[in-house]
Amino acid sequence: MNKNINFDLLANELDELKRQTLTEVGTADAAYIRNVIVWQRALEWGGRVLLMLGVIHPLCWILGVLSLASAKILDNMEIGHNVLHGQYDWMNDPHINSRQFDWDIACDGKSWQRIHNYEHHTYTNVIGKDRDFGYGLLRLSNDFSWRVKNLWQFLTYLNLSMLFQWGVSYHELAAERVFMGKKKQDRMSKIDPSELKRRFFSKGGKQLFKDYLLFPLLAGPLFLWVLCGNLIANLIRNLWTSTIIFCGHFTSDVHTFSQAECENETQGQWYYRQALGSSNILGGKLFHIFTGHLSFQIEHHLFPDLPSSRYQQVAPKVQAIFARHGIAYHTGPFLRQYSQVVKRILRYSLP
Repeated sequence: MNKNINFDLLANELDELKRQTLTEVGTADAAYIRNVIVWQRALEWGGRVLLMLGVIHPLCWILGVLSLASAKILDNMEIGHNVLHGQYDWMNDPHINSRQFDWDIACDGKSWQRIHNYEHHTYTNVIGKDRDFGYGLLRLSNDFSWRVKNLWQFLTYLNLSMLFQWGVSYHELAAERVFMGKKKQDRMSKIDPSELKRRFFSKGGKQLFKDYLLFPLLAGPLFLWVLCGNLIANLIRNLWTSTIIFCGHFTSDVHTFSQAECENETQGQWYYRQALGSSNILGGKLFHIFTGHLSFQIEHHLFPDLPSSRYQQVAPKVQAIFARHGIAYHTGPFLRQYSQVVKRILRYSLP
């Protein structure tokens, strides 16, 4: 940790920024998320209708795939991810809350909350504690010893991106070695392995049934049109989600931390670690919505339970606070951030 930084003052300034922003949260934020949900539903059902109209003209099918993919991206990023963080629990809505919400993805929501909301956001980039760093598949820093399999880890990354919903679904089971490998003696998960398996197969099975059997069968003679459309829409969603998440976590600027460094960590030091462990992506309003506002990954890591649409508002203030304390604020255009991710994956694929 940088000893030249007044961590108590940093904590006070960021705490006050969050407090001030929360006083403004209310009707407009509730209307915003409900409006996003309406658009998501319209894109989903519009896409499903257009897939079947593809028999009339191929352009309808292409538009249907893009519409359905957009709906799935909104469901996962701006709605699901943020609702599961509890960003809208204050609304007391029976459907838009972190306890009841179910998203259109193979990953069980409760598993995501344990691995992502708790472990990742508490121990961001702490080696041995944050299982999201490299997802157990990729060597992305010198904190990990090199293995021969790292030579082809860029291909591993591409496979992970294409199957990303299944990667995050299997993430907790893989970390706990539920299906294979030596059983861990000090398991991080408090859930019984049999329950983890049950939830994994139950949620994954529902997704497979819905996307690749139910809707194609409802299309009758257009079975293959709908089946292929659903498959490509899921692929687009997976690639987009993976790319945005990697751009927020694995650019060249991102730091890692040892467990020893984070012992007896204060709130200010925790904020500092979030700043060094995250990167933003520049873009317009629509781009930010389709990233779930994870293009403001720094603000999300600082304030994970703040409604995501507020991140753009607080970002300049966060940047000003960082500047006063001499803390780097990592941000850049999409192509630059993504190129840094690719370089990092390739760099650490070698000894």
